[in-house]
Amino acid sequence: MRARAVLGGVLSSVAVLVIGWQIGGQTATTASPPTSTSDTSGSGTSGSGTSGSGTSGTSGSAASGSTASGTFLGAVAQTRYGPVQVRIVVSDGTITDVTAPQLTDADGRSVAISAQAAPVLRQEALQAQSAQIQAVSGATFTSEGYTTSLQSAIDQAGL
Repeated sequence: MRARAVLGGVLSSVAVLVIGWQIGGQTATTASPPTSTSDTSGSGTSGSGTSGSGTSGTSGSAASGSTASGTFLGAVAQTRYGPVQVRIVVSDGTITDVTAPQLTDADGRSVAISAQAAPVLRQEALQAQSAQIQAVSGATFTSEGYTTSLQSAIDQAGL
């Protein structure tokens, strides 16, 4: 009887872990499509002297001495577990949204870790209004790639 109870507990735990892992993977894949639809216009550049690749200004571009507005795509940061890329939306010099079209994807575990870390990193970036954010414990590589790409996007916005 005791063996049956232990086996039932183990099977229940495994089922919960598998479901959580699958939901975590779905969060990572469903989080990026809405952000790509927000890029309705590919007509601006950041004004920071870069080639403009990866930037998409929806409301204009940064001019020296003025506030930036638009959508800016950071450079892809290669990590041990896959690429990380961040997109920011800037309105009047304030970062209003941060999304990650690419997160680490080397295996199911890295996808799950990224899915848990992304909302925390997003909130940190929105509060800090910079790339000077705390790394998420257990997601060191994702956090480093996120801050690298975030800084690239911020530089493009001229903030």
